[in-house]
Amino acid sequence: MAYTGEVTVGGTPDVHELEDLIITKVAVGPMDNNAYVLRCRATDEQLLIDAANDAATLLEVVGSDGLTSVVTTHRHGDHWQALEAVVAATGARTYAGREDAEGIPVPTDVPLDDGDTLAFGRVRLTARHLVGHTPGSVVLVYDDPHGHPHVFTGDCLFPGGVGNTHGDPAAFSTLFAGVTTKLFDALPDETWVYPGHGNDTTLGTERPHLPEWRERGW
Repeated sequence: MAYTGEVTVGGTPDVHELEDLIITKVAVGPMDNNAYVLRCRATDEQLLIDAANDAATLLEVVGSDGLTSVVTTHRHGDHWQALEAVVAATGARTYAGREDAEGIPVPTDVPLDDGDTLAFGRVRLTARHLVGHTPGSVVLVYDDPHGHPHVFTGDCLFPGGVGNTHGDPAAFSTLFAGVTTKLFDALPDETWVYPGHGNDTTLGTERPHLPEWRERGW
């Protein structure tokens, strides 16, 4: 079946098969977080984006091939509840944005800065630092050499708007500017967006609404 990105807590994960990379999306409770297991086709090495909750479910998706790395997109607790258990079970190396690492109770082995490259197997991801939802949120860009880019946005970009900036106009302005320059200005409409909660989208779907988001301030 074709990948839709529509998953539910307790439901079946959805699998997006690319030429060099397999992306498995799973939803975990209690806050309907998305977690993504990325597998390099050439080496079978795997990376997890957000050990949000329900370690047993995440480890079932990971399977017997183990886990090379775990990236935590930001410091909010709903994105790392299973991190300690997953790392204990797999020995995976931990990554997070430098400015958010101190807010994550599991030590960060590799702090990420804007533009850093994260590699597993033959797959390369680029970290982009976005400020506003938290001080050190990172999104991860996979520039597929055989197709369009794919971006894992944590809580910085969703269908219908940027992440929650809690009514702070300065934080919204910073996050909106970062999303605009580092994602919308840098990547094509076909770019597939995998958010930290809910359904997927594309930059092309969201791009026409940027003026509306700016005007409403959230």
